[in-house]
Amino acid sequence: MNASPVDANDPHDPHDEPAGADQEVVDAIPVDQPTTTDDGQQTAAPVSSVERIVAIDVLRGYAVLGILVVNIQAFALPSMAYMNPYAYGDLTGVNYLVWWFTHVICDQKFMTIFSMLFGAGIVLMTSRSEARTGRSAGVHYRRMGWLILMGFLHAHLLWYADILYMYGVCGLLVWLLRKQTIAVLFPLGLSMIAVASIIMVLGGLSMPYWGEPAVQEFAEVWSPSAETLQEELDAYRGAWWRQVLPRSTAALGMQTFMLMIWGVWRAGGLMLIGMGLYRLGILQAARSRTFYATLAVVGLAAGITVSAYGVHWNDQRGWTVETGFFFGSQWNYWGSLLTAMGMVGALMFLYLCSANLRWYKPLAAVGQMALTNYLVQTVVCTTIFYGHGFGYFGYLQRWQLALVVITVLAIQVVYSPIWMSRFRYGPVEWLWRSLTYWKRQPMMR
Repeated sequence: MNASPVDANDPHDPHDEPAGADQEVVDAIPVDQPTTTDDGQQTAAPVSSVERIVAIDVLRGYAVLGILVVNIQAFALPSMAYMNPYAYGDLTGVNYLVWWFTHVICDQKFMTIFSMLFGAGIVLMTSRSEARTGRSAGVHYRRMGWLILMGFLHAHLLWYADILYMYGVCGLLVWLLRKQTIAVLFPLGLSMIAVASIIMVLGGLSMPYWGEPAVQEFAEVWSPSAETLQEELDAYRGAWWRQVLPRSTAALGMQTFMLMIWGVWRAGGLMLIGMGLYRLGILQAARSRTFYATLAVVGLAAGITVSAYGVHWNDQRGWTVETGFFFGSQWNYWGSLLTAMGMVGALMFLYLCSANLRWYKPLAAVGQMALTNYLVQTVVCTTIFYGHGFGYFGYLQRWQLALVVITVLAIQVVYSPIWMSRFRYGPVEWLWRSLTYWKRQPMMR
């Protein structure tokens, strides 16, 4: 599942700035400049309106728009249709092309970008806080605590596939490694990512020893019966209270089992890699155009090739549970890392080549209020597809879902810059910040 809208470019501690001070960043690793107060103590000066890392906002905006392309499957179709494309609905013609594009070009790529940006944000925020006060644990852990609570409520009240909870938990852990060198962050991050892959491969290798009843039960989960599918369709097409049990059951699975065998390793490892990429200036458009062009070509070519071959590999084996879930998932698991880096390279190359055109302004605005936009996507899509709204769950084909995605994203691209031209934060970002510091933050620009 893709997603996290968490602001990885939150360069200021509100105690550093007077009300009304704007904050934007362009240099690679902004650090508060100390000033002296009337009583002789040093405190950090406010950052100016040109000091936000716009490149990171652009990356985050691109990612939050992209995650809906993937997540629409979990909003609109029975849950297993996300992993097993043949579990529900037509998969021929244009529907197959839509699924292929979603899987090969999008699936896990935006989650990868978000995770790296989250890690970069931890380095950015804690370095500023520590430069001012010498410590950062209190603010960071309060911030993660509120994120975990938001994710818990989001998953159990609205949509089971929330990823905020996982990001909050991972954020608690990787903060301890934020000061490690690049020589440590990259190998450790890749090793953590590999752990989840090893768990899946070992799971596949162990299947011959499960026993026939266990294999059959797992096969029925992978390819649900018509009766099982109808139960899920009826639940989500029904009133909100009828959705509670299946939604919370699925959410608990995501927040416990999937967190332990996949989430902590994948997301946590990517956060560590993001810390290293930030220190190298890669996420801030601080490298050369040649560097980003090379990264784009190599990353996209290699990543798309691996993921596309994975589709062929699974098609040849009929997407069976023995191959599709454990072994078949590994092609895109690793290919998505390469594709995501290629996307970063391509977007940063375009950003450096087109600075005067300002094409990136709406995208940056989407990124500045990414958490709000992520939750808005949930509210809009559950209203469209769930029974407490219009109840279209399971009715639309994949090509029709693509039209829904395009419409929602177009609206977000339009309203985000309008909102950000008047306010300092998105509404959920403002709430999160105010709760973190137990102080109402200034909202208007």
